[in-house]
Amino acid sequence: MDCLFCKIINKEIPADIIYEDDHVIAFNDINPQAPTHALIIPRKHISTLNDIKDEDTALVGHMIQTAGKIAKQLGFDETGYRTVFNCNEHGGQTVYHIHLHILGGKPLGWPPYQETLKTPIN
Repeated sequence: MDCLFCKIINKEIPADIIYEDDHVIAFNDINPQAPTHALIIPRKHISTLNDIKDEDTALVGHMIQTAGKIAKQLGFDETGYRTVFNCNEHGGQTVYHIHLHILGGKPLGWPPYQETLKTPIN
């Protein structure tokens, strides 16, 4: 499999890892859209949200719970943060291994566009 995130999981490609356990790895996004922008990925390869099976429910819940742990670890759990899953091309997914974005460290507007460029966050 030629999956970028699987290669990060297998330590074939370096990443700035900020959290890992038996089920997930979290690392800083290489193109941050906020002062803190990390990705939480499951060790199990699941291509899109559409591919999540019943047996993956606990894993996806663990990803969300991990976002809260990371927000607390980085000190913005109380001020607030955003989590985002993108699905397929029109949803902004560019790597086909599910991943949860966690963004924090500044006030985040809605809709999620950069103020000066008016481009969507990927």
